[in-house]
Parts: sequence; structure tokens; C-alpha cells
Amino acid sequence: MTQCARAPIGSTWTLLFAAWLVAMAGTLGALFIGEVMGQAPCSLCWYQRIFMFPLAVLLGIACYAGDRRAGRYALPLAGLGWLVAAYHLLVYAGIVPAEIVRCGEGPACDDSAMTLFAVVPIPLLSLIAFSAIALLLYLAMKGPSHEPA
Repeated sequence: MTQCARAPIGSTWTLLFAAWLVAMAGTLGALFIGEVMGQAPCSLCWYQRIFMFPLAVLLGIACYAGDRRAGRYALPLAGLGWLVAAYHLLVYAGIVPAEIVRCGEGPACDDSAMTLFAVVPIPLLSLIAFSAIALLLYLAMKGPSHEPA
């Protein structure tokens, strides 16, 4: 029986797996926007990618190994990514006056074209992803262990 089939809801493994899924969705989403849609990321998007891409790898390894200490090395990455995403959202909303530098052709992330379904800004999606990862890692670290024997 695989570990996935034996892991109860709320277990450390389940929380790590959920965090890994969010990190993978963020990584694949960023790659899709950049490579498939052809929209060049801005400098703040690159910084967020610097924190998100390693999370997908680290959390995958932690999940596979059942490493309860994953939060010790993954939570700082998620926290720093969250800070960059929060700043990016403030710049996008016009609350913090700063120019977002484009890294290539195409719309910058403060452009109205950088929204999902023409409603949700990409920086908000990034902030939500980092928030979810941080929360799941915190719960995995602090919650009681219900690991299968």
C-alpha cells in the first residue's frame, strides 16, 4: 500500500503534499504564462520565481521522504516569496509608487493584460500561493502527527 493511501487527512504527509501541489501549480502557471502565452515576466516576477521554483523541488523531495522538518528549510523561502508578492501587489494596485521593469517584450506585470480571466491579477495569485504554502508548512510543523505506522 502506498503512503498516499495510508496517510489520513491532516497528517504531516498530506499537508506537505498539498503544499507541493500548490508550489507545482505556481511553477507550472508561471512557466505557462511566460513560455506558452509569451508574456515576459517583470523583475518582481523573476524574484517570485526564484522562491517558488525551488519550493516545488524541495517540497516534492520532502513529501517523498516524509520529512516533517520540511518547514525549517521551505518556510523561509515561502515567507520571502510572500514578501516579494505582497510588494508586487502593492505596486500593481498603485499603492506603492514604483516602476516595474520589464525583462523583455510584452506587457509588464502592472499592465491590465496580466490578469487571469481579466479579473484576478497575477501578483495576487502569487501572494495566495505563497500564503497557502506557508500555512500548510506551518500546520505540518506544528500540528500533531498522525503518521501511519
